[in-house]
Amino acid sequence: MLEKIQQLLAEVNTLEAHSAEELEALRIKYLSKKGSISALMNDFRSVPAEQKKEVGIKINELKTRAFDKINSLRAEFAQTDTDDNDIDITRTAYPTPLGTRHPLTIVRNEIVDIFSRLGFSLAEGPEVEDDWHVFGSMNFADDHPARDMQDTFFIEARPDVILRTHTSSVQSRVMETTQPPIRIICPGRVYRNEAISARAHCFFHQVEGLYVDREVSFTDLKQVLLLFAREMFGEETQIRLRPSYFPFTEPSAEMDISCNICGGTGCTFCKHTGWVEILGCGMVDPAVLQLNGIDPTKYKGYAFGMGVERIANLKYQVKDLRMFSENDMRFLREFEAAN
Repeated sequence: MLEKIQQLLAEVNTLEAHSAEELEALRIKYLSKKGSISALMNDFRSVPAEQKKEVGIKINELKTRAFDKINSLRAEFAQTDTDDNDIDITRTAYPTPLGTRHPLTIVRNEIVDIFSRLGFSLAEGPEVEDDWHVFGSMNFADDHPARDMQDTFFIEARPDVILRTHTSSVQSRVMETTQPPIRIICPGRVYRNEAISARAHCFFHQVEGLYVDREVSFTDLKQVLLLFAREMFGEETQIRLRPSYFPFTEPSAEMDISCNICGGTGCTFCKHTGWVEILGCGMVDPAVLQLNGIDPTKYKGYAFGMGVERIANLKYQVKDLRMFSENDMRFLREFEAAN
């Protein structure tokens, strides 16, 4: 009996299992009601009385060792299963495709980069603004149409607080806290109360520039804008400036570039004129300088502003402005190579 117990103990010590099925078979062989250890318990009745104590101890040791061995093998399988299926269910579904920059971000970054190389610093400000920084500091008359609810979004609880209609408010904030020389570029989102269509939206993006210093001239402005146009649209690009009016600049102008689609020969995109308008500009009105704490007898300046969507339209020939804000992945994936 003792020899049989020793034989089973040696077998148990060397048990191995390579699958859950093999482990279950070993458990049944040694520990089930019809297993080898249960058979020993049945034979225990025929053991002489003087040997019962010794044999009983050995059988219990064998049974304990068999339980420990089976449990040890089961724990190894459980650890292996955890390693193979170590999935964090809080993660997003994968494989996750890499994202790309939005076309407006691509164009905005390119505009900012061009002007940064021309010496302009980046300046940003709040989108929810007060009437003074948006209109008052920019020389808008009290009865100017831009102050009307049909043109501007007002915050209902605060009639003097609005969603900015242009990033000129950033220029005002810089001028009232900084003395010249000032050379800044102001990108940002702006809002206007307009019907949404293929050519207009209630929100869009602008980049405005401001340069204030001694002896600043319109010639300086023209040269900077020419350099920008050729950097953005190509070395062959030509510009022209047409007289215009803005409350914050005098004289004021609108700038056209030679159509980058037909090369200036005329097409449907430029309405067969050979020119496409891209921005407004002019010399900063002395009244604006004075309103913002800068002495107009000592300093002059120029300013310009452009719509990022307008530049993106020209650069990528996108005909519907709404496509920029609809998050259509088929449209956005077309710009992967531009990143």
